[in-house]
Amino acid sequence: MEISSYGYTPLVPGLRKQLVWMGSTLKDLEALPKQVRHHIGLALDWAQRGGMHLSARPLKGHDLRGVVEIVDDFGGDTFRAAYIARMARAVYVLHVFQKKSTRGIATPSRHLALIRRRLQAARRLDARGNHEARQENA
Repeated sequence: MEISSYGYTPLVPGLRKQLVWMGSTLKDLEALPKQVRHHIGLALDWAQRGGMHLSARPLKGHDLRGVVEIVDDFGGDTFRAAYIARMARAVYVLHVFQKKSTRGIATPSRHLALIRRRLQAARRLDARGNHEARQENA
């Protein structure tokens, strides 16, 4: 096991799954503040190596089993990224966004709907084994 100031998790030696950006997720990440991009990137790196960053937590919902959400607070704002690492071939980044709702900590339903659509697309993509191009239509 590897211990760091960023998280504690069992990592799989030698494992480094491919990262697949679904839809506009890479462009969305690039639009975030540098510190947030770094934090999300670090957490995704842990996911690629079979672990889970301390700022990551499973999303609730029977149809979202395996989806993990990274949460980062910066400058008074909250930023989130959702991914699934429990696929055979890759870690799929499903959604990256700034949470603007002032109603609690729950992920807004419109974001959950997009995560669900992209999750279905990621499952199809993983089953086909074709990861060369990003999924821009999901």
